[in-house]
Amino acid sequence: MGDATIAGQPDGPQYYAVEQLRTAQSRILNLSQSLVIWRARVEKYRTTDRTAAKDTFDVLLSVRHDLAEVLGKTRLLLMEAEEYQTAQTAGKLRDGLLGFNLMSSNYRPVYDTLHAFAQSLPVEGTTNAAIVGRLMNNIKLGYYPTDPDNIAWMLRGIQFPEGVTTNLLDPCCGCGKALRQIAQGNNCYAYGMELDESRAEEAQTRLHRVGFGSFFYSRISREAFHLLFLNPPYLSVLNESGGKSRHEKRFLIESFPALAYGGLLIYVIPYYRLTPDICRVLVDNFSDLAVWRFTDAEFKKFKQVAVFGVRKRRDLVLQDTLWLERYAENPAAIPSLAELPENRYALPGEPLEVPLFQGQKFNRRELEQQLRRSASFTQMMTARSELDDGTKRPLLPLSISQIGLVGGSGMINGLIECDSPHIIKGRIIKVIRTVSEELHDHDGMRMGEEIRETISNKMIFNILTPKGFKALT
Repeated sequence: MGDATIAGQPDGPQYYAVEQLRTAQSRILNLSQSLVIWRARVEKYRTTDRTAAKDTFDVLLSVRHDLAEVLGKTRLLLMEAEEYQTAQTAGKLRDGLLGFNLMSSNYRPVYDTLHAFAQSLPVEGTTNAAIVGRLMNNIKLGYYPTDPDNIAWMLRGIQFPEGVTTNLLDPCCGCGKALRQIAQGNNCYAYGMELDESRAEEAQTRLHRVGFGSFFYSRISREAFHLLFLNPPYLSVLNESGGKSRHEKRFLIESFPALAYGGLLIYVIPYYRLTPDICRVLVDNFSDLAVWRFTDAEFKKFKQVAVFGVRKRRDLVLQDTLWLERYAENPAAIPSLAELPENRYALPGEPLEVPLFQGQKFNRRELEQQLRRSASFTQMMTARSELDDGTKRPLLPLSISQIGLVGGSGMINGLIECDSPHIIKGRIIKVIRTVSEELHDHDGMRMGEEIRETISNKMIFNILTPKGFKALT
């Protein structure tokens, strides 16, 4: 990941959190003003037009809802930027706004507080530069290798089936260390996908199969894996087209169909990314959900949690997500991975096949592995080998023209084993024949001569026998 855009440096990528805070500031200022305007309109219609007053009050309710939603998102962005005190203020403002009596006549303190908060957001000057500096310290070219000690705690909670080779998938495997640690010694087949080619090359030394390129353009069998280990990239920069989407949700949505029903998801994200939309995906598609905080030193550095869940079929009735969303509000309530009970999650005991695993980019080593496992390719190569090694005899006697073609092509060059051994060499030469014809007019007078050339092929067999050399045409 390149240098971030800070004050006085317009070139280069812009960090998602910094850019979104600028947008949030503008939204809070505009919505705060709208809140006051629509409250004044309610008062205007209150005594003259009750229908208009009700419709206007409904708009006022909608403005408050939008403003509360922006404050909630701002809180998460501030936590990502490690502006924890300001994030706490955003949460208090949101809660206070939702409890505020919209028919109150004392809007001035509300407006002033929201306006002052928006102006205090770290979007300009040295504060912005300080945030970018922290973001850059926290990332390694957008790559967050999972801490081995915390992987060990996760492993403690997984029960692998006896006598069954389990399939593991990591859609953004990096150098493959995390998945290798999970697979090693547990009778597993480890599959990884990696965007960065140098890390993918390294992952090939640790994992069984690695696909090159973007996971989103890969082709992978559905319901073919016992375990999905997903540690997606975060602290994203804006893309070239100005897109502001985050990858945590997209990776989750597009990768879990590869997991078998009853298979285990381990989803590693910062706790503040347990947003309502992500929690909805988790609750709808996974049972036995639990959130476990990384151990103290690692949690302080990256704020990571591991969400464990067993894939289920979607419920017909929507389930509550608030219990899961609350962890984003209160990380102190999240238990540590060190408290994860041993063998808490059992992987499915049925063997699974992975008939399709193809990365976005061509990977020669992966192709070699696929060809070695291909029964049809093996059969074809075996048949070809037998054909090449066996004695080749024509089904019927060759005609003169066929003998000429075979001889001229060099297919019967060399030693001929027979009663009189000899060496034969066939070749074709071109023969040019010239024909002349006199031309006469209708009175029989000679007008000249027409010369025509004809070209034909001539087959020559040079034969060396014990009795001497012969040339047959």
